[in-house]
Amino acid sequence: MSVGLAPISDHGTDSDSSLADIRGMPYGDRRLRRYVTAPQIPTARPARSTVGLRSERGPILGSVMLSIALVAIDSTILATAVPAVVADLGGFTQFPWLFSAYLLAQAVTTPVYGKVADVVGRKPLMLFGVLVFVGGSVLSALAWSMTALIAFRAVQGIGAGAIMPAGTTIMGDIYSLAERAVAQGYIASVWAVSAVVGPTLGGLFVDQLSWRWIFWVNVPLGGLACWMLARSFHEEPVERTRAPIDWWGALFLALSAGLLLLGLLEGGIRWAWDSPASLVIFTGAAVLAIAAAFVETRAADPVLPPWIFQRRVLNAAMVGALVVGVVMMGVTSYVPLYAQRVLGTGAVVAGLALAALTIGWPIAATTAGRIYLRWGFRTTQLLGAGFGVLGCAVLLLVGPGSSVWLVAAGCLVLGLGLGYVASPGIIAAQTAVAWQQRGVATGANLFARSIGSAVGVAVFGAIANATVVHRLGSSRPEQVELEHLPVGVLDPALHAVFVAVAACALLLVAAGLLMPSRVAEATESGVATGE
Repeated sequence: MSVGLAPISDHGTDSDSSLADIRGMPYGDRRLRRYVTAPQIPTARPARSTVGLRSERGPILGSVMLSIALVAIDSTILATAVPAVVADLGGFTQFPWLFSAYLLAQAVTTPVYGKVADVVGRKPLMLFGVLVFVGGSVLSALAWSMTALIAFRAVQGIGAGAIMPAGTTIMGDIYSLAERAVAQGYIASVWAVSAVVGPTLGGLFVDQLSWRWIFWVNVPLGGLACWMLARSFHEEPVERTRAPIDWWGALFLALSAGLLLLGLLEGGIRWAWDSPASLVIFTGAAVLAIAAAFVETRAADPVLPPWIFQRRVLNAAMVGALVVGVVMMGVTSYVPLYAQRVLGTGAVVAGLALAALTIGWPIAATTAGRIYLRWGFRTTQLLGAGFGVLGCAVLLLVGPGSSVWLVAAGCLVLGLGLGYVASPGIIAAQTAVAWQQRGVATGANLFARSIGSAVGVAVFGAIANATVVHRLGSSRPEQVELEHLPVGVLDPALHAVFVAVAACALLLVAAGLLMPSRVAEATESGVATGE
């Protein structure tokens, strides 16, 4: 059944027009809620039958889940195929760029796509993102060299950069505040399933078929996602009442973010932090950031408008997303290495220990709605901060003689904490702005998490290398290969990383305290009544 989103501006907006009134309207009029002032947050949690895949909006939810699954599976499926790719194409020293090029392209385009979603609509952007991602997948499957594959992975990243903000914004559009509590559980489950399905499919394709099938599999999945979205989601054309997109600001912002991420991802690995290369890259990023700020403050309709940083809800959500990105990168990068090299487990067992994090996250995302609808967003995020700190504390107890189950327990608890911070944070951000601002708010939140991930790579890598240098007396930390170190050196290096992760997790408390307890639906002006 098709579901439309048609704005009707002549509906009442007084305080008696609560979200409960909207529930009786046809689903095509649900976008009216951006005009409604909700005096209180509804505490009734809708049944899954009204939100799930069998509901009237189920086809839209299913198409968004399938689109996001393309990105989620892609983040794990390639790692298992790297040896086969290198054996076929060569370029061993280049293969880390298979991941860096994708991450860079996705991260720098996310805030731009968030603005595009507000200007041209969510559906065109989502279809564009899926088609570009599938196109990049086809090119990757046909790659004839490592250089070509890296370039085509960047094309995939450009598509992924559109899928994530468009899909997340659609969820904010078609569901009310109470309903998003349930819908977030479905989206979070995509990542949990992908964490298991991705490596399994990757290994299966490499062993039974060819590594190229890890890209070919995206073609039917992407085609099905486009068909479902085109058939079920009908969006009214966006009125062209605003100024054109500020492309100069978008260009400066993307280039600045790209150089910053490049410097953070490759610094201390391909070149020293104090080398001329690092100096040029970070100086260039700063200059372009100043140019972007200059352009954005003077643009009629900026890509990253200044009001993003003037609202308490959005700032709290972005701080939480930034810290989540930092902490998550520290755990996902070093827990498998610790389990294999220090505890002596196999790769599968190490992966399962880390998978506990992806189990805790969707559990938290699914149950967070009950908490923030009853006790507020601040309480929910502070609960997440508590779980996050507790999970990191468990990881600090791990030693060479520990069981891998202790590592899994720490990851599970930490996953609960990150889920209670990330999911309510983005829901609060979407609730605090009107429809025409929701894409920008969503893109900024996702961009903050990407920046946090890059910062985590740089900081934790520097800490691990510095500890190794101290132990071995090496003067070239950028050449340290952690996986080849003896346990007596690797254990304290990784333990230092876990200490740093725990320290960062404490910042989740600050993000929780910054978040207001109640965030009501935004009015037409874009200001939430709870701010």
